[in-house]
Amino acid sequence: MSQKRRNAPDTSELTGREKKKLKVTAARTINVQPTSQASGSGGPSNSNAVKSATKLPATIDVEKFVEARQFEINAMHKAMKTASASSTHRVWQTLPRHLRRRAASHDVRRVPLKLRDRARAEMDPLRKKAAGNIPPRSKKGKEKNRTETLLKRQRDKSWLETHIWHAKRMHMENLWGYRLAISPTEKSYRPSYRASIHGSILHDASYYSLLEIKGKKESAIQAMLDMCCDPQGPGPSSKRWSPGSRVLETHLYKIGSYPYDLIAPVTILWRPVQKEVPPSGKQSTQPIDTQQQSDIRTVWLRFHPSAQSIVVETLKAAASRALEAHRNLHGDLEPANVEIADLRGHVNVFEITGPKASQVIKGALSPVSNDKRPEFAQFWSSLTNLQNSGSLPRGMVIGFTVNDPRLRFPPKNAKPSKDAATVIQSNITLPSSSLAQSDIWEDSIRNGLAKLRFKKKDIDKRRADASVPGTPLTPLRQDDRVPVLLIQHSVEAPGSNDSQARHGWTLMLPAGWSMAFFSSLIYTSTRVAGQFERQTQSYEAGVPYFPRDYPFAETYEAYAEDLEAKERETWERKPPAKRPNYEKLGVLNPWKADWRKVLGLSPAEENLEDGGSAFASTQRDVPMDEEGHSNSSSIRPWLLRGSECMKLIGNISSVFNATNALYAEVNRLRAKRGMQPLPEYTKPQDLLQGALVNVKVTMNLRGVPEDLAAIYNLPDDLYRKWAKIIFTGKMKDSNEDLPEEVELAERIGKESAVVGHITTGHYSLARGEGFAIGAVALTRLLELDQQATRLYHSQKSPPMLVVVRNNNSRQCRVGHLQLIEA
Repeated sequence: MSQKRRNAPDTSELTGREKKKLKVTAARTINVQPTSQASGSGGPSNSNAVKSATKLPATIDVEKFVEARQFEINAMHKAMKTASASSTHRVWQTLPRHLRRRAASHDVRRVPLKLRDRARAEMDPLRKKAAGNIPPRSKKGKEKNRTETLLKRQRDKSWLETHIWHAKRMHMENLWGYRLAISPTEKSYRPSYRASIHGSILHDASYYSLLEIKGKKESAIQAMLDMCCDPQGPGPSSKRWSPGSRVLETHLYKIGSYPYDLIAPVTILWRPVQKEVPPSGKQSTQPIDTQQQSDIRTVWLRFHPSAQSIVVETLKAAASRALEAHRNLHGDLEPANVEIADLRGHVNVFEITGPKASQVIKGALSPVSNDKRPEFAQFWSSLTNLQNSGSLPRGMVIGFTVNDPRLRFPPKNAKPSKDAATVIQSNITLPSSSLAQSDIWEDSIRNGLAKLRFKKKDIDKRRADASVPGTPLTPLRQDDRVPVLLIQHSVEAPGSNDSQARHGWTLMLPAGWSMAFFSSLIYTSTRVAGQFERQTQSYEAGVPYFPRDYPFAETYEAYAEDLEAKERETWERKPPAKRPNYEKLGVLNPWKADWRKVLGLSPAEENLEDGGSAFASTQRDVPMDEEGHSNSSSIRPWLLRGSECMKLIGNISSVFNATNALYAEVNRLRAKRGMQPLPEYTKPQDLLQGALVNVKVTMNLRGVPEDLAAIYNLPDDLYRKWAKIIFTGKMKDSNEDLPEEVELAERIGKESAVVGHITTGHYSLARGEGFAIGAVALTRLLELDQQATRLYHSQKSPPMLVVVRNNNSRQCRVGHLQLIEA
């Protein structure tokens, strides 16, 4: 290959990087005029350089001097042009990957300040349009403004106030009538987990349904809630919850249907009784009738949006029955009324989880100075050193009023002291009705704050015009004061030693203020969670998540059908060689769990229609009556949940006749809420056979359970063999399967050995092994408990061993099963 330059080095054996380096070096080299040419151009020669330095002329001829240095000047200009042209990277391309933006390629302000001069030199000159020569825009009068365009896009769904922020950074889907964020576009599974363990993570839960029940008589509201709430544990009208200092986490059922017809989990919050002095410390201009205020009670119910219509219908029916009962008891002497209002779109909610959630709240919010409550001052001062909100009473409610958070933007997290553990123990605050007072309960105050008095540009202008630009602004009389509620929340499984509980705060604020608070909360390195991250928090804590872990709930069937359609479509798009052959694997329905088959019941009618299932279903033997006919169609399946679930199962497992024991326990709980015993057509054996309970499965050796995997019980001989391998501890230190484990893993149980299914399963970062949440039949759970006690009666709590088989595998992996409380 011929050389392009006369004296250029031989580049035949150079690498591409070395060739590029030589090219750039040659472009940046300034040519020097030879000595012979320079001496004859009228300038001083090299031989006289020293003499000329000592004898400088008094004057200089500029024209002759420029002509003498013409070669050097031209060479310098040429080198500057070639050096800039030879660069293969522009300024914005030299930034790190996480800072590069497409807008930086044509907007100098997108580049860091120290690189803007170089970037501005690389930009093309702006071509300004001549004044008065702008062509008219076509169809200018028919164009809609931005607000109308965005409203048009929300015809079939609703947007949260933080939608624009989420849509730029997260994957979005239509769920429950909203356009919600699913997960960030960047890789964030492990960072989100670390944020919930060591930092803080924020989730906008404003899409949750919120109903307000208001009545003149508290007894009518209490009777209404007792009809449809879980009878286990203290009721919603007990002294623990009715003062309004705590929130109640319970489950909602249809009227008088317990334990059947589970609707959804619900959070109940009572409004504290009004006092003459509002929580803001201002004296009321009108006298308050304390007796009249105490008769009117208000309660809020928060629940999953998928159960909105069912909950509203249930509460309306309960209100009608409660008012009718009150009218029959008191007549017209004590009139009572109950109002049910939908507050969706009136109150926004943020969930902040993690050990640093308290410091984020303390740094982002600024309470008003005229709040003189001593219990609130004690709580707010202790918030700095609060390392974990789990050290406070569960469901504690704090109400207060804060200044506009934009006045103190950017916020700074509070820094706990070194001896924070000892400080917080001495300054812990207990729940009280006075501490829970807040003006957010008033409709007039919420509606008045729906439109912000000052826009963000007005706040920014005030900050820029301050004596020291950028410093926090002092709240003025005309600035907004926003009432909020701060509620302690915990995602934990009671009575579990291995669960990684998540603690944090739930912040409730009026509508219209989401972005004002959201910007301050996320500024201090707080990660933002979508639906997937929120579900992962419950999974890592070992807590069932609604609705995917609630079989037989009202909205579970819709969730299961939607999941089945998506998984089937994904499977059908793949070629046969790239997808599992479920027919050869012996999996009947790999996309949906057949809970009726787990309970030993006959298939539902809709499953028998043409096209209802891709594979033929094989049912195990169903119970027969005296005449030999199947009677499983009369059995109603139900899910056993509640705070006394562990105690209830312990009572029925300790007696000989578990069927009658369960029937008696259910009737006892129904009588506790004033409900009649179960009807006569509900037989004790039908009640036991239709029961399903939530469990968690931890893998003992290897294997990662997946969603919809089958749970098998073990015969006594296989139980002993698996236990021998587990207790010897060989598998924990070995990287390869032992021969005995391989042999046992290939022994797949019969269809009749399926005791349940996995609803959520994958690798748990908190435990460092496979972990799953599922559900099993109550009858099979009692059998597993009896088997473990029989084979290992010497141990105090022997493990209930089961094997889990994924739908795309032929191997069964062993794990131990535990019951989930609450």
